[in-house]
Amino acid sequence: MSKTEDFLSETEEQEIVQAIVVAEKNTSGEIRVHIEEHSKKAPLERAQEVFFELKMNETTERNGVLFYVCVADKKFAIIGDKGINDVVQNDFWNSTKEVVIASFKENQYKKGLVEGVLKAGEQLKSYFPSQDDDIDELSNEISRG
Repeated sequence: MSKTEDFLSETEEQEIVQAIVVAEKNTSGEIRVHIEEHSKKAPLERAQEVFFELKMNETTERNGVLFYVCVADKKFAIIGDKGINDVVQNDFWNSTKEVVIASFKENQYKKGLVEGVLKAGEQLKSYFPSQDDDIDELSNEISRG
């Protein structure tokens, strides 16, 4: 088995997907989690590539958020689309990143991602509140590279 397959159990993955569903109920923001085994690129650079590969830049309000995890290299990044970056402070993602990394350091990967996703949803709520006509523009399933 690859490290990405061992990283989370099927039950843990479903708990993360459920956290995405809960987080997106309060915001029009779209949240995805992407896991891959290895990358020679810096985590932010690779996360940006994945962001475009997953067409996360095509949401109506440009308010997609990607949690990128590179398992073997122990790398992690959170990035948001232009719509988010245009309205938030530069350190907007730092507290979310710290929550995730603290759990990762304790090998509690599911906990870190669930808490991070829920925190991202809370943070996005004030900038991108949920609207009556919101549609789920992106899959909530975890993608793999």
